[in-house]
Amino acid sequence: MVGFKLCSDSMLFLIGDDSNPDCGFRLEKVGALQWRKVVQDNEKWRLVTSMWLHAGIIHLLVNMFNVIVIGIRLEQQFGFLRVGLIYLISGFGGNILSALFLQNSVSVGASGALLGLLGAMSSELLINWTIYANKLAALFTILFIVAIDLAIGLLPWVDNFSHIGGFLTGFLLGFVLLIQPQNAWEEYRNSAPYGARPRPKYNPCQYVLFFIGAVLVVAGLTVGTVMLFKGENGNKHCEWCHYLDCYPTSKWSC
Repeated sequence: MVGFKLCSDSMLFLIGDDSNPDCGFRLEKVGALQWRKVVQDNEKWRLVTSMWLHAGIIHLLVNMFNVIVIGIRLEQQFGFLRVGLIYLISGFGGNILSALFLQNSVSVGASGALLGLLGAMSSELLINWTIYANKLAALFTILFIVAIDLAIGLLPWVDNFSHIGGFLTGFLLGFVLLIQPQNAWEEYRNSAPYGARPRPKYNPCQYVLFFIGAVLVVAGLTVGTVMLFKGENGNKHCEWCHYLDCYPTSKWSC
């Protein structure tokens, strides 16, 4: 699940920069994410369309495999609507962060949306902690996969801001959309005798996490969108943040 920000003539890469203007032009024509087009040309729809474009067959197959592996489990448990909303909003959040910090690149890919699903799986485990067995193992497995994706994002041709923005958006949305009733409430509803004292549907921690998640995801998306449409450059507000997208080494430069 990788979103590229470098264009190549091979079938693997589908993100262009100024070093390959012909490639960047092709991507812009089909709806790729580009700061100038979004902000100066008022083509805001690119914040959505770019997540449906891929870097050729290999990129498409890898992302479709990840959608199947991650998405089926969530969709079976929570339904198409909630998981679809997390996917779309996470992709949008990832593209917002990417456009704020990578203003000279043209980018495509569903990596922000896919990392959003992983983020939602993480927060779903946390907010529904009492109803699961082997939850620590599941949580560490998810975080290990996320860590690998973010580490890959430090390479110079990968859009790590899309990864980060998508993961954070999905993580917060999981608290809002994937909350489940406590086991005690389910047992009471199914088998409680008449006149028995009702059990609370959610525990206090769930309510707190729901509120925090809702406030932060709305505030984050609102602030990010306003900053983007005002033409702000995220790098001016965070001088070290470019290292989150590409860390220079003796093997490559950024």
